[in-house]
Amino acid sequence: MDSGEGGKVRVVIVGGGTAGWMTAAGLAGLLPAACQVTLIESEAIGIVGVGEATLPHLRLYLERLGIDEAEFMAATEATYKLGIEFRDFARIGDRYIHPFGTYGRPLSGVAFHHYWLRRARARAVPPIGAFSAGVVAAERRRFERPGSDPTDPTTSFGYAYQFDATRFAPFLRDWSEARGVQRIEGRIVATDRQGNTVTAVTLDDGRRIEGDLFVDCSGFRSLLLGDALAEPWEDWSHWLPCDRAVAVPCNSPTETIEPFTRATAMPAGWRWRIPLRHRVGNGYVYASGHVSDDEAAATLLANLDGEPLADPRMLRFRAGRRRRSWAGNVVAVGLASGFLEPLESTSIYLVQAAITSLIEHFPDGRVADADRDGFNAAIDAEYDRIRDFLILHYHATERDDSTFWNHVRTMTVPDTLADKLALWRSSAQVAKYGHGLFLEPSWVAVYLGQRVLPTGWDPRADRPDAAGLDRALGSLAQAIADRVAAMPSHDRALGR
Repeated sequence: MDSGEGGKVRVVIVGGGTAGWMTAAGLAGLLPAACQVTLIESEAIGIVGVGEATLPHLRLYLERLGIDEAEFMAATEATYKLGIEFRDFARIGDRYIHPFGTYGRPLSGVAFHHYWLRRARARAVPPIGAFSAGVVAAERRRFERPGSDPTDPTTSFGYAYQFDATRFAPFLRDWSEARGVQRIEGRIVATDRQGNTVTAVTLDDGRRIEGDLFVDCSGFRSLLLGDALAEPWEDWSHWLPCDRAVAVPCNSPTETIEPFTRATAMPAGWRWRIPLRHRVGNGYVYASGHVSDDEAAATLLANLDGEPLADPRMLRFRAGRRRRSWAGNVVAVGLASGFLEPLESTSIYLVQAAITSLIEHFPDGRVADADRDGFNAAIDAEYDRIRDFLILHYHATERDDSTFWNHVRTMTVPDTLADKLALWRSSAQVAKYGHGLFLEPSWVAVYLGQRVLPTGWDPRADRPDAAGLDRALGSLAQAIADRVAAMPSHDRALGR
């Protein structure tokens, strides 16, 4: 490939928004000597801009770039997030919190939940959430940064952010342009190719932008990977049938801001609630085959906490991903690569995972097959594991009150998920994998929260004396409760 100034790889990012500007910031901040970055975006196209809830990994992204947390939070009206509360998923009236962090601490090499299951069978312990500092703090609307000792269950938990996505991209744009990223305003009307290599794109004003590596951040349009290179699409809508969303912000209620996102199951999907400093984000993700657009919008408006601040906005999508996220010299990031509904706030994480993998496999001169293959293997694993985790939320239900829930409850799930469920049900073991999202505590949270109870547990958990184990568990739950009680309120932590 040709090189840019100083032998740098010429990277052309197609599309702005969260995916585009996160990519630009990542490359400019972490590979300044290896590439020169140009980003093309059109103000006329706009951005999706409703991805307002994140995972703790975003903190690591900001830290790696040296972005000050307080500055970022002020710019995006961010609040802290300790997890996601799920309502009505297994049964109407049920609720549980999927926290960012572990439950209790392991004993003699055996995970905590095995001991809890043993005593829960005897009805001798409180719900497992009482053994998570993140859950207890979320329930009591309290927050402080975690302690430095990862083995201390009273202070070892993670946190993320809830923020205004429409403000995040402009914040990163200013940061990136200050570090040499060139922004070009324009709409792409043509793509030049030599085989499966994109050589340039042409804008509507006739300008031709050449590059060595192109990053497709054009959203659902997937201008380069989908249109120009015709990379096939793997459709997962038979497992994840929600294909539309309606979103609307509303005024914040006067009560304390919750440090968690809420997902409430509905007859044809689920409803999100994301509390920010200046407003609340709301949406209804639904399957259009089970409810009309008008009915979904009316249902959402009827369930707002405050006055709507805009008209309902409709979005259409399909669950799935491109067969490859990197083909030729085109790397797709974000929606151009694939889409998984935001039930577990994974959209921005998938953008970040792609950026991280691109940096790890960044070409030295020409694009090597090993770099492409390594990137694709990593991204495929992320999508596949998140897909299975999302399907679990729908499939692990006792609800039979609508055609939607009857479908997802009785459908055939991927073999990879069926194997995980079988392992859990027989022995309370969580399938292990070396990297990727949603490790053991996350699966435990959803399995137990949605009434998937195993028939057994690790037999080593039967060794401690029952009375002594109960005392230890009681002391741990009390220690967590006392530590959380000493935390400031979430409002105070935000400096409200």
